[in-house]
Amino acid sequence: MSQSILRLRNICKNFGPVRALRGVDLEIYPGEVHALIGENGAGKSTLMKVLSGAHQANEGRIDLQGRRYHPTCPQDGRDAAVAMIYQELTLAPHLTVEQNIMLGAEPTRFGFIRRQTTKIKEVLSLLGHDSLSPDAMVGSLSIGTQQLIEIGRAIISDAKIIIMDEPTSSLSTEDTQALFRVISQLRDRGIAIIYISHFLEEVQEISDRYTVLRDGETVETGLIGDVSIPQIIRMMVGRSLDEMYPRIEHQMGDVAMSCRRVRGTNLPVDASFDLREGEIFGIFGLVGSGRTELLRCLFGLDVWSGGTIELSSGHRLSRTSWSPRRALDAGLDLLSEDRKTEGLAQQMNVAVNTTLSALAKQSRGGWINLTREQKIADRWAARLGTKCHSTLDAISTLSGGNQQKVAIARLMNHDSSILLLDEPTRGIDVGSKAEIYQLIQQLAASGKSIVIVSSYLPELQGVCDSLAVMYRGRLSETKVVELWLKDDVMAYATTGQSDSADA
Repeated sequence: MSQSILRLRNICKNFGPVRALRGVDLEIYPGEVHALIGENGAGKSTLMKVLSGAHQANEGRIDLQGRRYHPTCPQDGRDAAVAMIYQELTLAPHLTVEQNIMLGAEPTRFGFIRRQTTKIKEVLSLLGHDSLSPDAMVGSLSIGTQQLIEIGRAIISDAKIIIMDEPTSSLSTEDTQALFRVISQLRDRGIAIIYISHFLEEVQEISDRYTVLRDGETVETGLIGDVSIPQIIRMMVGRSLDEMYPRIEHQMGDVAMSCRRVRGTNLPVDASFDLREGEIFGIFGLVGSGRTELLRCLFGLDVWSGGTIELSSGHRLSRTSWSPRRALDAGLDLLSEDRKTEGLAQQMNVAVNTTLSALAKQSRGGWINLTREQKIADRWAARLGTKCHSTLDAISTLSGGNQQKVAIARLMNHDSSILLLDEPTRGIDVGSKAEIYQLIQQLAASGKSIVIVSSYLPELQGVCDSLAVMYRGRLSETKVVELWLKDDVMAYATTGQSDSADA
C-alpha cells in the first residue's frame, strides 16, 4: 500500500445554505478495507455520492489512480471503475437476478442481449448463494438476498473501488459472514473497499484503516487496530457514551395484548405471548425466522390464518376484517423495517411524514392547518435530533438514519398505546441509538407496551424487560431477559432448541 489509489483533498459540498461537507480529506490504498465512520448527517453518504458522480463538489480535488478525477454523473464513476452500493436498494423488482446484476452493462451481439448465466452463477457462488437461480425474480427475494444482488452488480463490473454503504443492515448473520468472506477475497485481488457502517464491531472485524467524519469534516484517520470502540464513539460524537443502554424505572401492569398460536401465510407454525402495560418485550430471530411476519399479522398488513389476538379491552381481533386502519384506531402502531417502501412516503416532505397517521391533530373541518403541521414536525425533529435544513424538505433528501428518526417521530406523534418496532435502530449511529433506547425506556415508563424485533442481540439484552426467540415461525417461551444466556438465544435461533434445560 505504498501508493494511494484515491486521494480527496478539501472536499466541500453545499446544498443551498447547508454545508454538508466542510473540507474533507480521505486517502484510500489498493487492497484495503477503509471504514468511513460518523454520525447520521456527518457527511459520509454525501462524500461518497461526490466520489461516485451523483453529486459534484463545490471545492476540492480528487485524484484517482494518479490522475485528476472530476465525475459529473454516475456513469463517469462507473467508467472510472468506482462502484457504489447504496444503503437503500436500487434494484428493479420486476426483473430477474441476472438482469439486475447486468443492468446497464448488458453485452450484445447484432443488437441482441447475450445471456451471462455462467458469470452470474460464479458471482452468486462467491456470495454464498449457489442455489439461487439467475432467472429468479428479484421482487420475490428477501431484503437480505436483494442486498447481496446489489453487491453482485458491483463485483461483476470489475470495479477497482467499491463503496459499501451499510451493506449488512438487512443481512442475516450467515449472509453477513458470507459478505465478509467476499470482501476478504476482493481485498486479496487488490480492490479497495470503502466500508460505511454503524456496527462498530463489524468495522473492527473487517477494516484495515478508518476515517471519522463529524459535521462534514475529517476528525481522525488511522489504523483500526490502534483504537477501541469507546475511542471511536468519542471521535464520532465529540463525547463519551458512558451508558449505551440507559435504564429508566418502569412498572408493568395488566396484560395489554394476548396472542395465542398466531399463524399466517408466511408464519407457518405459531407464536404465543402476553404483552403487559409498560413492558418492553423483545423478539430475537434470524432473517427469515418469521419475526417480521408476526408483527405484520398483528398490525393487519398480513392476514393470519389461525390463532387468537385479544386486546386489554376484551376485544378479540377478527382475522377477516383486521387492517392497519383498524389497528391504528385500536391503539397499535408499527415501525416497518423497510422504511423506503413501507415506513415513509418518499415523495412527501418531513412534516407530512411526521403527521400523516394523525391528521386530526392539525386539521379542522376537513382542512389541514399547514402551519400547525410544520410546528408539530419541528417539535419532534428537535426532540429526536433529526438533521435537516427544514421539515419542509423532501424526506428523500435526508440520510438513512435521519429518515428512520422521522419514522419514529410519526409513531410518537400518533401516540398509540402498543408499539410494534421492527429493527428500530437500523441505519442509526451509536449516539442516536442511545437516544432512541432512552426514548423507548421513557415510553415504557409512561405505560406504553412495546414489542421490539431485532437481529442485534446486545440491544435487546440492554433495553428489554423480557425476551423470546423465534425459529421458523415458532416462538420460544418468554423469559425475563436476564435469564437468557447468549448461547441459549443463538442455539434456539439456529436450531429451535436451547442448550439449557429450562429454555
